[in-house]
Amino acid sequence: MAARRAVPIARPRTATTHRTGRQQTSSRGLRALLRLALAALAAAACVGHAAPASASPVYPVPDADEFYAAPADLDRFQPGDVVRSRMVPAANFPGSTVWQLLFRSTNSADEPIATVTTVLVPPGGGLDRPLVSYQPFVNSLGMHCAPSHSLFDGGMREAPALNLLLARGWAVAVPDHLGPTSAYGAAQLGGRITLDGIRAAKRFAPAGLAASPVGMTGYSGGGMATGFAAALAPEYAPELPIVGVAMGGVPMNMGKLARDLGTTPNPLFGLGFAVAVGLEREYPVQAAMSRLLNPAGVALRDEIANACAEQIISAGANRSFSDVLDGPMDADPSLVRVLHENSLETFPGVPRVPLYEWHGEADEVDPDLVRAVAGRYCQAGTPVQLDILPGVDHGGAITHGAPRAFGYLSDRFAGLPAPSNC
Repeated sequence: MAARRAVPIARPRTATTHRTGRQQTSSRGLRALLRLALAALAAAACVGHAAPASASPVYPVPDADEFYAAPADLDRFQPGDVVRSRMVPAANFPGSTVWQLLFRSTNSADEPIATVTTVLVPPGGGLDRPLVSYQPFVNSLGMHCAPSHSLFDGGMREAPALNLLLARGWAVAVPDHLGPTSAYGAAQLGGRITLDGIRAAKRFAPAGLAASPVGMTGYSGGGMATGFAAALAPEYAPELPIVGVAMGGVPMNMGKLARDLGTTPNPLFGLGFAVAVGLEREYPVQAAMSRLLNPAGVALRDEIANACAEQIISAGANRSFSDVLDGPMDADPSLVRVLHENSLETFPGVPRVPLYEWHGEADEVDPDLVRAVAGRYCQAGTPVQLDILPGVDHGGAITHGAPRAFGYLSDRFAGLPAPSNC
């Protein structure tokens, strides 16, 4: 494990359903996928003006499992209300009881949406057992790639980490934080879904979590959802008893990241293009990427519209935006606004609970951006512990930082004073 440097801060088979009101990869593959996710966020920020093409967003094929379907009366539910539930087999999580909850949340246009969280409860424990909301990096556009599927089909690279949390006696909630259209890149939406998923888990009586203190954690794209949940919570879900947040490898500003990495042909281009597709799904007017595409871009968009990460990477390898846009790329003010809304550096909200952040010193995301955001949070009075891991890149930092993140949450659940190197 790398030395730590404290840095001053400048489809599963179902059993019962109720209405209530791929393949495994090695740690090397995990690290590679994280690097791809990072490049995705950068490339997506590069879309500009071009000639009109197919002007409407392309949405994913809806999940064939009727459990995921929103009811016609969804608007009568409040954010976090459980619409329906089911118990699912838990072979990958021995001893734990696992439910999936369809719950009501709210999208970026303040419209009701329905999405799913998977709740895992280990044996034993009391009514005040901790609840951790774990946001995985998803990096996909297809509904079958969501955590509620990938937890059980081998597609989620982070799934083994959940057993580390369950072994501590903690319950875990894993939200489908890209939402019902797999809006990859819409991080503020991910924050709302995360918070409403916690509400749903606590309101679901069979899980016994009503009195549970709450922690949140995630890395890379999952860290973006986690960070936005923390920043939104004071206004969006002030009643939640969140005691601590741990997030790592978070891209703080997609526009700046794009300038750092450039827009030349890249083996990771497909993921960046997928972020643009995902943002258009969530912001069909402000981020209307499809009107900018040339025929090759339309073909690529349609090819990956229901794809998971590996297919997206393969389809877009070694392309650039000049290959898929007809004309030069200029600044698009409406897109800039969308990027600002989904970048923690430019989002005005501030977490009001203790925060642990970790970041690799050799990460492709400049650690100075992380320091800057942490510094702003410190100035607002939030206790922040920031660790920069010497010599560690984006793909490696998850394995170095996750045990520390879990230890940090354990101390918050124990009521210990929160450390800070503000």
